[in-house]
Amino acid sequence: MSKLGPFFALGLLAAWSAGGTALAQSAPEAEARFNAGVMHLRDGRVDLALQEFKRAVDADSKNAYFRKGLGQAYAARGDWDDAIDEFRKALELNPYYVDVRNDLGTALILAGRRDEGKREFVTAYGDPTNPTPETSAYNLGRAFVDEKNYAEAMSWFRTSLSRNEKYPQAHLGLAEILIATGRLEDAVVQLEAGVAAVPGHPEVTLALGQVYEKAGRFKDARTRFEEVVKMDPAGPVGQTAAQQLKTLPR
Repeated sequence: MSKLGPFFALGLLAAWSAGGTALAQSAPEAEARFNAGVMHLRDGRVDLALQEFKRAVDADSKNAYFRKGLGQAYAARGDWDDAIDEFRKALELNPYYVDVRNDLGTALILAGRRDEGKREFVTAYGDPTNPTPETSAYNLGRAFVDEKNYAEAMSWFRTSLSRNEKYPQAHLGLAEILIATGRLEDAVVQLEAGVAAVPGHPEVTLALGQVYEKAGRFKDARTRFEEVVKMDPAGPVGQTAAQQLKTLPR
C-alpha cells in the first residue's frame, strides 16, 4: 500500500511529463525499464515499480529522470531518506529539473524536515524556468495547512490560482480552509468557481456536492453527486459519490 502524503498526488502526475527527450538519450533497455516502472507506479504496484526503476538506474546512473522515478517509488513506500537521496542526485545531474524540487520538498516535509521542505518549494516557485509554479505554490499552502497556519496557506493557494486558474487542487485547498474556519457559504462560492474553471473534474465536483450537503442544499448536492458518478463510474471518486447518494436526505 502506498504511503504517499497529500503532496505526491501532484508529483506523480508531473514526474515524467518532461522525460521524453531525456529518455531518447538512454539505451533502449534502460528506457524500457523506466517506462515499465512508470506504469507499475501509476497502477499502484510500488514494489514492481521500485525494481524497474532500480534496473533503469543500474543501466544509466546519469539520467536525472530515472533518478526521479526511483525517488518517487521510494516515496510511495514511505522510504523518505532513500527518496530524498534520489531526488538530490537527480538535481545534481540536472540542476534545471525544477519539478524535482517539488518532490524533494514533499519528501523532506513528510520526513519531518519541514523547514527544509518549505525552502525547496520557495526555491522552486521562484525559479523562472519552473514549468508548474502553481504546483510549488500549492505545496507551500498544503504545508501551512498542516501547521494550521490558515492565513499563510490561503495566501499560497490564491497565488497558485493566480498562476493557473484551472488548477483544481488550489480550488480544493481554498475550500478546505474556508470550511475549517466556518465559512461554509464562501466555500460554496469557491467550489462553484472551481467547477466553472475545470468543468468535468470529478474531485472538484464531488467537493461541491459535499458542501451543498453541508449547507442543506440536498437537491443541488444530488445533482453534483450524480454528475460525479457519470464522470468516474468505476473510480474511487465516483464510488464515494455513489455512497453519498445512498445516505443523502431528500
